[in-house]
Amino acid sequence: METIELIEIISRGEDSKTQFKENIYNAESLAQEIVALSNTEGGQIIIGVNDKTLQVKGLSKDDIHRINQLLSGAAENNVKPSINPLTENVSHPNGLIMVITIAKGINKPYMDNKGIIWVKNGSNKGRVSSREEIQRMFQESGLIHGDEIPANGMGISDVDFDFFSSFFLREFEERIENQENSLQKILNNMNLAKGEILNIAGALLFSRHPQYRLPSFIAKAVSFPNESIESESYIESRDIVGRVSDIFQQSISFILSNIPHIQNNQSINSVGEPMVPKIVWEELIANALIHRDYFIQAPIRILVFKNRVEIITPGHLPNNLTIENIKSGNSNIRNPIMASFATKLLPYRGIGSGIRRALKAYPRIEFFDDRENNLFKSIIYY
Repeated sequence: METIELIEIISRGEDSKTQFKENIYNAESLAQEIVALSNTEGGQIIIGVNDKTLQVKGLSKDDIHRINQLLSGAAENNVKPSINPLTENVSHPNGLIMVITIAKGINKPYMDNKGIIWVKNGSNKGRVSSREEIQRMFQESGLIHGDEIPANGMGISDVDFDFFSSFFLREFEERIENQENSLQKILNNMNLAKGEILNIAGALLFSRHPQYRLPSFIAKAVSFPNESIESESYIESRDIVGRVSDIFQQSISFILSNIPHIQNNQSINSVGEPMVPKIVWEELIANALIHRDYFIQAPIRILVFKNRVEIITPGHLPNNLTIENIKSGNSNIRNPIMASFATKLLPYRGIGSGIRRALKAYPRIEFFDDRENNLFKSIIYY
């Protein structure tokens, strides 16, 4: 880092990725800062600058040596799992400044030696106590997935046996009644249950009434007469419930019945063709159901306006995935069990090409990855 760059960073003050310390003597407090940055977006701890006045105090060579020793011990012994921070000593007219760079962690959640998980809240740090937030950190590290957590007490008896039997026969060309293993064993082997309890994927894919125990995992669909959600009236409103395959079909039906149609050389008595091809809705609704964040207790929202449709999915894009990534066909599977079964129950291929197919069929689609509000939005204009 050049001195001029350091001066510019200092002039901007602290934020969620930049922390100033005049000096540091305590390994425990240093570890807390390292943990908070690792659990968030990474960043820099700049030592030798007063965090209140932004005055550069500088460090002596003895300070540099001592802090390096302190940092090495803190990163290895006071941070779990341990990390490898990078340091750089930058010259400033008022003395040496140490810049410690902490990468965004790939093994979240990180914690201090007391087992406390810290994250950045603006320029400050705070403890994580929410179970959902901790689960999301495990999810980001690939240690746990939302679709494999227990489905709020739903058991083997909640499975729609006829529906599951038909699926089993179609997929394996064998009757489930002829299997040596019990239904419980089969569901466990297929990663749809653990013991007698269904997981989220098992419940949403194969139970009779999943919303009895999982009321948030539905689609809320509303059709408005104009271009604003602030409208005092609506054309149609529906809570779409059932298994994933049911929600998929009913969501598409709702959209197709509420968007404009064109005659397109058909007879005058024809209902016409939808202005936006059906394949677009198939790809976008399938993506919403399969890739939503199942740690968030919220429905998918489908809002149909006079000039557009908005599909709002709980959870922003996972990890470092960007909108440009998904347009290029890249993917990061958030819910691997749901994704594996979706290829057998929905018109879903699971190879990251859905967004590309939708755009090829109908380019007037915009995507918004809203990390602040933790949601992903698709807007289809017509």
